[in-house]
Amino acid sequence: MALADIRKKIEQDAAGEAAKLLDEARKQVGVLNADADAEISKSKKYYDGLYAAEAPEVRRRAQIIANLDVKKLRLGAKQELIGRSFDGALTRLCKLAGDKYLAFMEKLLDQAVSSGDEELLVAAGEKRIDQAWLDKYNASRGKKLTLSAEKADIKGGFVLRKGRISTNCSLETLIHWLKDELESDVVKRLFDAE
Repeated sequence: MALADIRKKIEQDAAGEAAKLLDEARKQVGVLNADADAEISKSKKYYDGLYAAEAPEVRRRAQIIANLDVKKLRLGAKQELIGRSFDGALTRLCKLAGDKYLAFMEKLLDQAVSSGDEELLVAAGEKRIDQAWLDKYNASRGKKLTLSAEKADIKGGFVLRKGRISTNCSLETLIHWLKDELESDVVKRLFDAE
């Protein structure tokens, strides 16, 4: 046999062997693909079943959380409205007509004065409680209250001070004290229709 024939024979044998190996590899790929498809199908059925079983519970929990969020939002809105109501009451008290405001301050001062020689601190912009009004108050009640040049950081009312002891009669403090007492009534008036 000539060298060319031997070479041709080797190439034919190699090509035949390569074709066999390629066919076998294709068969193995087919088997592996079938196994993978079966495993994928099995996993999909498992997770679909798991989802079907869990979905109602997941939806129920999501609904509970959503309802809680809605309740929190409503509560926040209600608290804001209640706060606005008390802020509005404070604003209205601060804007009372001069004679009504001063009559209210007289009654408040009557209850707050203990020794009669305290110092009265008012808000920086206070125009109704002045020295003339305080002199009239002192004369009618036999007191010796003085109006301080120092201003209190309040919106209305006054702070009564003697030495290191202060009695806060600001309108903000009064509203704060009344808030606990009146809040349930305010809630009923604001949200009774719900």
